[in-house]
This record gives sequence, C-alpha cells and structure tokens, in this order.
Amino acid sequence: MNHQTFLLEAVNLANENVKTGTGGPFGAIIVKDGKVIGRGVNRVTGQLDPTAHAEVQAIRDACQNLKDFQLKDCILYTSCEPCPMCFGAIYWARIKEVFYAGSKHDAKAAGFDDAFIYEELRVDRTDKKIPFYHVKLETEENPFTLWRDASIKIEY
Repeated sequence: MNHQTFLLEAVNLANENVKTGTGGPFGAIIVKDGKVIGRGVNRVTGQLDPTAHAEVQAIRDACQNLKDFQLKDCILYTSCEPCPMCFGAIYWARIKEVFYAGSKHDAKAAGFDDAFIYEELRVDRTDKKIPFYHVKLETEENPFTLWRDASIKIEY
C-alpha cells in the first residue's frame, strides 16, 4: 500500500475544496484493504455545521458505505493533523492508523489554532472558559441503568 499516494489524494481534496470555495483547506479519505471507502472535505461554513470537518465527513461516508459504525482495519489519510474533535471521532470509529500531511503548527500558521481546546481539556471543569455544570437529577429511570440492563442493544 502506497501511503504517499493516498495522502496525496487527501491533500488534493483539500486543495480542490479551497479552489471551489466550498470549504476550508482540509480533505480526508479512509482506506480499507487498499480501496478508498470514504471521502470528506471541510464543510463547516457551507453546511453551517461546526462538526463538518473533513475527517468526520470521511468517517460518516465510510461508515455508510460499510454499513457499520466502526472502521476497524481502516486507515485514515488526512491533509492535516486532526483537531481534538476529529481525534476523538477517530478513536470512537476504531480506525487502525492515521497518516497526515500538514501539522497542527501549519494549521495555526494559516489561522486554524486548536491550542486553546487542548488547554481547556486539561483545565478543571470549574475553571473552563465555557462553564460546565453537573446537575444530578432524581428520576425513576436512568439512561445508563436502562442501557446496562437492556436486552436489545449493540455494544460499542
């Protein structure tokens, strides 16, 4: 498997996305057994969706094509080092490997800086810039108890 060829395809998606003005400079593909099974480009502004990053779009596409919510034995090729959100999505999808071209430092130099999110992850919830409040509710049913005891569920 030629990693550079697949990585170049992801970069070309990002370049085309910039040239057409349809989104940011990010592209990603997902490969399984040497075949591209998912593609994505940044559509944050076009879809008015802050989660529409290239990696997330590629994960969604690959999952639909495989008809599975996990991408075991798949490789992600992306034009840039994944942000914290995409990093989490990659782990949730169970992707085997990730290859990226540009670094988070390259992204920062172009105006995309995720450093504040990495910093916020380390901060206690009481000191975060966006307040997070844990509210305990007294209810008869608890979603986690229902899940644990459910006979019809798909574990992940």
